[in-house]
Amino acid sequence: MSFQPVLPMAGLAGWRFLQRTMDTQTATFNSGAQITRDTDYFLEKIGKIDTAEQLVSDRRLLRVALGAHGLQSDIDNRFFIRKVLEDGTLKSDALSNRLADDRYKSFSKAFGFGDFPVPNTKLSDFGAKTVALYRKQQFEQAVGEQDNAMRLALNADRQLPEIAGGSSSENARWFRIMGTAPLREVFEVALGLPKSFGQIDIDQQLQVFQEKARGQLGLESVGDLARPEVREQLVQRYLLRTQVAEAVVTGPASVALSLLQNIPRRN
Repeated sequence: MSFQPVLPMAGLAGWRFLQRTMDTQTATFNSGAQITRDTDYFLEKIGKIDTAEQLVSDRRLLRVALGAHGLQSDIDNRFFIRKVLEDGTLKSDALSNRLADDRYKSFSKAFGFGDFPVPNTKLSDFGAKTVALYRKQQFEQAVGEQDNAMRLALNADRQLPEIAGGSSSENARWFRIMGTAPLREVFEVALGLPKSFGQIDIDQQLQVFQEKARGQLGLESVGDLARPEVREQLVQRYLLRTQVAEAVVTGPASVALSLLQNIPRRN
């Protein structure tokens, strides 16, 4: 049986425990047989891949490639993934640029099949970088099987520094956060935004995100998220609000209703 992350409690207390034990837990997780087999295979084979067609034709390689970008659920959508990769990201009408989820654009850009004459798979450090990302994603996924809020918190803490340090404009970085489903959920919950928020005009959404983040997090720029203390404040607000919401759902009234529903009916 593969190692499963240890989460003795939920919420903020569980987050702090996970942070304290992260190095030990991830090292044990990454030494598991399945992870080791998959990553060794990827490192051995990826340098020989020249086209998107070759990549999607090898399920073992594709599993790591998709998993490194949080897209493992698309493992059976080979035609779609091939199109995302072959279109690249440089053309405005490329498929990844037309999708709401920004993870596809990051995925296509990372491999470079549609953007460069020679794909990034030929770079000497490409395999190692992809494997490192895959291991982090797999650990987060394993955490999520026990506590999805904790998975989203880990994902935010990992992804936000890269976005914060990007050279894109302020609005472009915000749009990337808004277009990446796991990050968007963390921000929406942390800032107390309703589920219906995503239905309003996109420019209005941007304005609300910026105003709320400034008022509640003191966030003057996305670049501020490069600082660990700012990300920690975001994650803490997210986890605390999630705990409160779950407490309301499982409060005394809900418990009583559940008990009533489970009382056997008399004929």
